Amino acid sequence: MANFHHVVSKARETFESGKTRSYEYRKKQLENFKRMVQENGDKIAQSLEQDLKKCKMESFFTEIGLLVTEIDYILENLKQWMAPDKPEKNLITMLDKVRIYNDPKGVVLVMGAWNYPINLTLMPVIGAISAGNCVIIKPSEVAPASANVIAELIPKYLDPEAYQVCLGGVSETTELLKEKFDHIMYTGSTVVGRIIYAAANKNLTPVTLELGGKSPCYVDDSVNLNYAVKRIMWGKCINAGQTCIAPDYMLCTKEVQDKFVKEARKVIEEWYGPNAVNSPDYCRIVSDRHFKRLEKMLQNAEIAYGGQIDPKERYFGPTILTNVNPNHPVMKEEIFGPIMPIVTVANAHEAIKFINARDRPLTSYVFTKDKQIQDLFLENTISGSAVVNDTLIQFGVHTLPFGGVGESGMGAYHGKYSFDTFTHKKSTIIKNYNSLGEKIASARYPPYSDRKLGVMQALMRIKLNFGLAKYIPHAALFAAGLAAGIAYNQYKVRPLPADLPFQIPQGILNRLGLTQEPKSSS
Repeated sequence: MANFHHVVSKARETFESGKTRSYEYRKKQLENFKRMVQENGDKIAQSLEQDLKKCKMESFFTEIGLLVTEIDYILENLKQWMAPDKPEKNLITMLDKVRIYNDPKGVVLVMGAWNYPINLTLMPVIGAISAGNCVIIKPSEVAPASANVIAELIPKYLDPEAYQVCLGGVSETTELLKEKFDHIMYTGSTVVGRIIYAAANKNLTPVTLELGGKSPCYVDDSVNLNYAVKRIMWGKCINAGQTCIAPDYMLCTKEVQDKFVKEARKVIEEWYGPNAVNSPDYCRIVSDRHFKRLEKMLQNAEIAYGGQIDPKERYFGPTILTNVNPNHPVMKEEIFGPIMPIVTVANAHEAIKFINARDRPLTSYVFTKDKQIQDLFLENTISGSAVVNDTLIQFGVHTLPFGGVGESGMGAYHGKYSFDTFTHKKSTIIKNYNSLGEKIASARYPPYSDRKLGVMQALMRIKLNFGLAKYIPHAALFAAGLAAGIAYNQYKVRPLPADLPFQIPQGILNRLGLTQEPKSSS
């Protein structure tokens, strides 16, 4: 077991030195990160094949490629994101600088998942680096080959004083969580998420939890069935269903169910052949424990398609269950495998009621051409994300926040949302010693009076019934005078030209702080 206290202390010492804060440092580390991924694509793909029998195509577009595009997107925008934000000012702060500084949080712990062990471990690390933090990386021990390749490559390409990889299982993770971090990000199951949250709570450490849940998929009879089946079963079969945003179960009418099964049979065999065990493009279940859990879900179920399994290879073929009872074990927990249970409902309203009676999912899918039905689901269900007429694609959009809600998680990341997750927004006001500004602020100082109260109400644009209504016009006039003075002070108003067709009375000019050249006698 590693000396985690020493590892975390070293990272904190590095952060306190200010080394990771500059744009140049962050840019260099991100460029090195990109080079690491590009130069070691084969090695990374081999680790994924070893852990999950994942083919190169899936490794590229679900794991490796997304890391490169994420880095490119962040590098394109990082300098702008790092700059202090300039929020809108009010009358009270009109002479002050109002800024929001984007400070790094400090030492961040990122705990990855086993189902996409490269992407779900390293994508948050990219965001934490961009925000200027030091990062402790804990890959999942359930995908050991991927964890080892991360531990091998990170110190070769990134600054070892700022970024460290810690390997190990439950006991090592338990020890690691005893250390104090400035933010913890965990991707995995809801059960373990609760443990992480409890450990973080001891130090009041903020957390981002990307958990799971039973993501529903509603299908009506208006869709192009061939397209819908391909998009739904792709979302269910990719990575052998071991995807947190996979469509977990389907809701539809009995008629749609029968048509769906018939079409799905053709599509699946077109992809993987009559027996997917022989396909080089179909993944395996990650461990014996997860395989046995899935096997139990088939008990007392009506298998309309599939059901072939091979425990020795941990092969679990694409499987569709029909006429599923909502109380069946397959509907009690997130499936995380290539099993598609279909629950029949009468209509969209019944489907929405079914969804809302359960925990809020990580995502939800709606397949319909009817705009009213689309809006009905989007406006009356709550989920981490939602997709109409497709599955999974929201994960690859860098401008969309990826995260859950309720039981499916808290917080979000990807692109700017990753930067914000690992950034502290420091509200800042910078005042000077301008005499006009001090005069405006003097209404806050004792001794108080009705006049000062009226001035503050005018400046704050609040009208309260304090019996001071008679003072409001005076306060408004006072504010107008201040505004004129500010205009003069801020913008250096020049004397009015002499060729105006009229002469402004000197008293008004004095009040406004202006001058007017006398008209020429000619």
